Amino acid sequence: MVQTRIETDLLGTKQIPADALWGIHTARAVENFPMSGRPVHPELIKAYGEVKLACAQINHHLGYWQDEAKADAIEKACWEMSAGLLNEHILVDALQGGAGTSTNMNVNEVIANRALQIMGKAPGHYEVISPLDDVNLHQSTNDTYPTALKIAAIRLLRILEQNILALQEAFQQKEKEFADVVKIGRTQLQDAVLTTLGREMSAYAEAFNRDRWRIYKCEERLRVVNLGGTAIGTGLGAPRQFIFRVTDKLRENTNIGLARSENLIDNTQNTDVFVEVSGILKACATNLFKIGNDLRLLASGPHAGLGEINLPALQAGSSIMPRKVNPVIPEAVAQAAIKIMGNDQVITLACSSGNLELNQFIPLIADSLLNSLELLSHAALIFAQNCVSGITANRLVCKKNIENSTATITALLPAIGYEKASKIATLCKEQGRTVKDAVIESGYLTENEFEEFISPEAVCKLGN
Repeated sequence: MVQTRIETDLLGTKQIPADALWGIHTARAVENFPMSGRPVHPELIKAYGEVKLACAQINHHLGYWQDEAKADAIEKACWEMSAGLLNEHILVDALQGGAGTSTNMNVNEVIANRALQIMGKAPGHYEVISPLDDVNLHQSTNDTYPTALKIAAIRLLRILEQNILALQEAFQQKEKEFADVVKIGRTQLQDAVLTTLGREMSAYAEAFNRDRWRIYKCEERLRVVNLGGTAIGTGLGAPRQFIFRVTDKLRENTNIGLARSENLIDNTQNTDVFVEVSGILKACATNLFKIGNDLRLLASGPHAGLGEINLPALQAGSSIMPRKVNPVIPEAVAQAAIKIMGNDQVITLACSSGNLELNQFIPLIADSLLNSLELLSHAALIFAQNCVSGITANRLVCKKNIENSTATITALLPAIGYEKASKIATLCKEQGRTVKDAVIESGYLTENEFEEFISPEAVCKLGN
């Protein structure tokens, strides 16, 4: 027989396992919201612990707990949650009604019961340490949840920035490695003019450089919090000293440049900042999707496609076609990008659907935003390490394409003019000759002159 304890709320009583760190509010939420099957994101749980710790420290300093052992136990329990040691006890589903109240109450109950254990008492003795009157003292779900979300998002943004930097540097390395590989540039998937594979890689590196800078700047948007605003931003139920000091303590503890919003009511009800950040993530996902598909095209074939580059061979590509190897990393990255774009739409709809003084859909916003941050971070690192760093150039294919494509003729225009270039193009098409042979045999250029016009230096020079 499992031993139980009886807990009571406004709806009645409930039996809870005697040693459980969660309580009746968590139990009701687990029953009410068997929704996504996903737990609350671990970074959000840890950030919630940091928020609760700052609140406990200020309440302790302001003298609301005369019992030093009690205050120390609450602070230690908060620290354990901030260190990720209590994640397994947060049972509520990531998606829930009540604007995150179930998450807040799960956190409150776990901290209270863990603090009771630290004091040598059994869980459930709420007359000693109460989830509401002590752990949630001077707080509301409506200021603690979004504050914790912003901290979690900033932490994941910092990891993401480093992974995007790794991807940028991987492409920069390929820019140097392929600087001398002249190839056909294409527009509308048709042969256009000459470029180098290095210049192609440089464009990809520059795109991710922009993404890295945008992501770095996102932290400025997220660092303004509404902690101390309690229910709707008026600070109802919290002493003035608590409101003015708690964000400073949280900033000190987290080493994140957090600032209390000048308008707590605005910061409590309006969630447009999450749309802005999600839009930046979507922009990066757009680059991942486009560039990943470019690499698939350049590596296509390899014998009946473009085949200008070789992607790392990571696994067998077919259960029926021997020796088939697929571009699995760009494919996986593209799927991550699509999911991030979908999350952006979810965040946009959720943030625009808030009513009056509060957005009731903040659990959905949190789940989608943190998922996008984590997914984008993983995708960027996998792309850099398992794909881009291992790309090699198929130099023979690039050289053959130059000799056979009429796009090469455009590079010769400054020397032979448009009319002669048109004649060469016609000659190549009618007689199946290479551009190089046709130009030399026509006497328009010597072989050395031809090679000079299609050299890496010539095709990369800005202007003629």
